[in-house]
Formats: sequence, C-alpha cells, structure tokens
Amino acid sequence: MDIMDRLGHLGVIPVVKIDQADRGPRLAEALSKGGLPCAEITFRTDAAEEAIRLIAKSQPELVVGAGTVLSVAQAQKAVNAGARFIVSPGFDPKVVDWCQLQKVPVIPGAATATEVLMALDKNLTILKFFPAEAAGGIPMLEALAAVFAGIKFVPTGGITASNLVAYLKLPMVFAVGGSWLVPSKLISAGNFDEITRLTVEAVAMVRTERLKGKEK
Repeated sequence: MDIMDRLGHLGVIPVVKIDQADRGPRLAEALSKGGLPCAEITFRTDAAEEAIRLIAKSQPELVVGAGTVLSVAQAQKAVNAGARFIVSPGFDPKVVDWCQLQKVPVIPGAATATEVLMALDKNLTILKFFPAEAAGGIPMLEALAAVFAGIKFVPTGGITASNLVAYLKLPMVFAVGGSWLVPSKLISAGNFDEITRLTVEAVAMVRTERLKGKEK
C-alpha cells in the first residue's frame, strides 16, 4: 500500500503544531497506540523540522508528513528530515513541481474551482480543502464535486469530533485532517494518554461510518 493509499485507508490525518521537537517521538507513539500511525507536522513552528526527523527515526512505521509548506525550501527541509508527504494550504505550482520531480506525494490546497483546475493540470486528484468550515464546508465540497468528478478532498480547518462523521459520509472526501486530536496544550503538557484516547475515539468513528457505507 503506497503513502496516499495508507492515508486514505486511515481516514483521519492528525494535523500537529508542535513547539518542542523532543515531544515528537512520544506523540507518534501515542497516535500509533490509538490506531492512527500517521501525522502531518505543520511548519508553523521552528521545531517542525527536527520533530519530523526524530519521529522518522524513532517510529519508521508511522507515516509522517509536513504541512503548511509554503515554499520549495521548506519542502526540501521536510523531505530531508524524513517527511514522506507534503501538504500545502494553497496551490503553489513550484512546490507541486518539486514534489512531483522528487516523487514525493503532495496534497496542495484548493478552495476554489480555479485551484482545482490548476491541480488537474498537474494530474493531481487528491487535494486539501482548506479552510474547510470557513470556505463553505460541506455545501462547498458538494458544489465542487458536482463539477469535478473524480476529485477527492482532504477537508481541514474547523473539523472536530462533532462534525467528523458528517464529512466522512461524503463520497468525495478522501480523508479528514484535524488538529483536535493533537492539541498543542496536550503535547506541551506531555498528556499523551489523552491524545491516545482522542485518537481511539476518532478511529472508531471512521470504522463505524465506513462499515455503514459498505452495508448500504
């Protein structure tokens, strides 16, 4: 199973803002223990690059990627540190081109029809829908999917345990990205048991919803 298939199979991608790189391995362990061996470490802090490096070394079975990648330079740093996929909040052709040249899976952001067209021009069919709730949420996703058959989205931004299932029900949703599983305050406090609990809860919701889908 390749990287994108694994992310789609898991259904939820934890979006992590981490301030202390040395907490990375414990965080990865907590996520894996909860049944979700993947993480998107956002380049919103100076600790991101080193956190990715430590996670990649300590938890090689976990699919670690980099998020909020705004430039080719950041993408290079992330991949060199061990990131196995790249996520951007918007569509930057330079970042996409670099990732494709390096054969690194990339999920660029697309919140408009124009950005989806730009992605299609690069033969990309899995896109980040960000900021999901602020950009129109489920009605906007349904409108885009009605025009762009075959495109799958990873809605991120405003996703919580309360609306996770509503997004998972949508056929155009590949997976959901969320930070509610990995609040920065829990990481800083070292409360990894609570992160595992939140992860278990989310994984159970994904499994239940997908079983319902198969039964229909």
